[in-house]
Amino acid sequence: MQHNWSKYVRWIIAFLIACTAIGLFFGKPLYGLTVGLLAYLWWTLAQAKRLYHWLGNPSASDEAPQSVGLWGDIFDGLHKLHQNHLRTQDKLRAQINRVQESTNAMRDGVIMTDSRGAMEWWNGSAEHLLGFRRSSDRGQLIHNLIRNPAFKAYFDSRDYREPLELNSPAKPHIHLQIQISLFGDDDRLIVAKDVTRLYQLEQMRRDFVGNVSHEMRTPLTVISGYLETLVDNADDLPPKWRRAINTMAHQSSRMEALITDLILLSRIETGEQTVSDAVTDIRAMIHQICYDAKALSGEQGHEFNVSIGDRHLLTGDESQLRSAFSNLIFNAVKYTPAGGSITVIWETDRDGGHLSVKDTGIGIDPVHIPRLTERFYRADPSRHKETGGTGLGLAIVKHVLLNHDGNLEIRSQIGDGSEFICHFPRERLAERLPETAS
Repeated sequence: MQHNWSKYVRWIIAFLIACTAIGLFFGKPLYGLTVGLLAYLWWTLAQAKRLYHWLGNPSASDEAPQSVGLWGDIFDGLHKLHQNHLRTQDKLRAQINRVQESTNAMRDGVIMTDSRGAMEWWNGSAEHLLGFRRSSDRGQLIHNLIRNPAFKAYFDSRDYREPLELNSPAKPHIHLQIQISLFGDDDRLIVAKDVTRLYQLEQMRRDFVGNVSHEMRTPLTVISGYLETLVDNADDLPPKWRRAINTMAHQSSRMEALITDLILLSRIETGEQTVSDAVTDIRAMIHQICYDAKALSGEQGHEFNVSIGDRHLLTGDESQLRSAFSNLIFNAVKYTPAGGSITVIWETDRDGGHLSVKDTGIGIDPVHIPRLTERFYRADPSRHKETGGTGLGLAIVKHVLLNHDGNLEIRSQIGDGSEFICHFPRERLAERLPETAS
């Protein structure tokens, strides 16, 4: 390129010298130079005009304007760039079409919006699941089409770690799971998945567990009542029956505890037991639970260390909170060997309130931690046989915390004990107890 440029400069200089020489021949060298400059300027403007028209509509012809010298190379270079651009454009268009075709083949609805939520593109499944229309919805704000306060809050929160579940605005019988991802310049990629079947199965499971638990409660109460009568009059029974009666009474008590937990969990999950959002004194509640835990410890000699911060008022349902906290503290008693220590700490910071229950038990293998809050999941089934656990305690704790906008953190290592931490948002903290009417 440097060699060609030097050649073009030499040609121009030679042309101007020739024009000057011709002018000198007629005794007007300056006129000759001027005519040469004007001729070169006219030719340059003519080539620039051709370039201007071609750039205005480069697809009108596959061939670039023909010229010589510097302008010929410019036309050829621009023509090659233009052809490369067209090939790249065709390749990108083919890829985009392929992506759109594959996305349209998905059963999940896919929607692309800008940072404000203006609709830019969506696939066919989104039209089916959410009722969008290509003829009129492009450019509309998505929260004007999905008129659900929970969706608007989820979209604006920018916290998309957990999906959102809601009913379709166009087809209420369809239950959707919404997941949003950020990309580009704060744009949103929204995926809507039809989870109606899973939702119905989960609802059937909850209904089945709740109904069976209620139906079993009455006959079990009758059986337990008769067994208690037999235990109270065991002296009147033959010796070979006493052990059987005592074993049956113990197992019926375990069954009653299991059914009670199942009913409580079913009520919390289905919303039958709603959160009252009253101001609860955490200090008084924890001291009472620890008093009961000492009674449960009995002769095992557990050491209890309790620390309550200055801000100890929390907005929530007292019965649910008591159930969650007592499950954690009683579990610490059950799974801590005799002579061990149990530490209960309530503290607050700028993030909210935190209840920590730490024990010096044998600990839990971290591989089990992600599943500990599942119903009936047992990290070590033999421990539950010894302690009489129902396997529902941590599931109840998890759902109580969800009802109070909180979450459960579990830390444990084999041989290092376990720590269960309940985190509550700052909005749940209260400054003072409500005044009682005189």
